[in-house]
Amino acid sequence: MKKKPIIIPENYLERIPCRPASIPWTTDNAGIVTLEIENAGWANRLAQKLFGRPKTSYIHLDTMGSFVWPLLDGEKSITELGKLVDEHFGEEAHPLYERLARYFQILDSYHFIEWK
Repeated sequence: MKKKPIIIPENYLERIPCRPASIPWTTDNAGIVTLEIENAGWANRLAQKLFGRPKTSYIHLDTMGSFVWPLLDGEKSITELGKLVDEHFGEEAHPLYERLARYFQILDSYHFIEWK
């Protein structure tokens, strides 16, 4: 009988996210971060010509996302970021780690972050 390998689950909150250098971003006077995402690739070029899609999409982060984005330096884990979010937003950010985990899952699904 073959033994099954032991799989050690990764603790998602210990992961270290960072901003890719390839994504330019700005902050407005209210502190809201806007990501500038270039719509590259043949499918995007086709959509731009046929449907008038923009060459660049502007993604406006919410208040908590705008607070977290500048902190993504590739040195802080999600747990460490959570402590800073909790200090800044308090109860408004709760359930804290569930929200942060989902936030990073969404950013990751769009390739807006990298992992160290």
